[in-house]
Amino acid sequence: MSRGLLICAHGTDDAAGQAVVASLTAQVADLLPGVDVRAAYVDVQEPTLPTAVEEAAGRHHSVVVVPLLLSYGYHVAVDVRKAVEPHPHVIARGQLGPHPLLVDVLHDRLLEAGVAPERPVVVGVAGSSRAAAAQDAEKTRRMLADRWDGPVRVGYLSAMAPTVPEVLAEMPDAAIATYLVGPGFFQRKLQRAGAHAVSAPLGDDPRLAQLLAAGYAGQRPESR
Repeated sequence: MSRGLLICAHGTDDAAGQAVVASLTAQVADLLPGVDVRAAYVDVQEPTLPTAVEEAAGRHHSVVVVPLLLSYGYHVAVDVRKAVEPHPHVIARGQLGPHPLLVDVLHDRLLEAGVAPERPVVVGVAGSSRAAAAQDAEKTRRMLADRWDGPVRVGYLSAMAPTVPEVLAEMPDAAIATYLVGPGFFQRKLQRAGAHAVSAPLGDDPRLAQLLAAGYAGQRPESR
């Protein structure tokens, strides 16, 4: 039986952000021999998710959509669901986060940026109109706070409060932990926010590829 996996990313016009998704897609293909692994997008880039699902459903006996999205926002709750609904042999998994492996990467990016563990940190999150996305962000904040000596708060880049600038106004010596998959519009906003330091996005870290491959199998791998 032919099998397909669609990695559903947001999409970006940033070449470095596009390269992150391409790298993760290639890594997942290496982890899942025999599975046709491709990327699809809910915005900006092509193929769009509905088009990719339609084509994959015609090629394969079974197809799984795994969102390369960090929280249960609108794209997971609505766009992914609507794309798979017309196809009985296409199933959708949940978002990647919150998960300890993502917090491992988030923590590592802070240290790589030279941020001392006692420094306050703002977790920079995209934001969503969905309350569940805020709950996911808070769970991620708590997991990072368990491993960080300084105070940890969440700041949003859109749709929700408090915003990143609002949190930085209260913690002007804070660094930003970038809770985004790759470079792009939101990362540039974080870099302009005036923080002490801004960590790199999660990027094409092999731990994200591990999560995506596990999502295909309906599993949740453990942190290190």
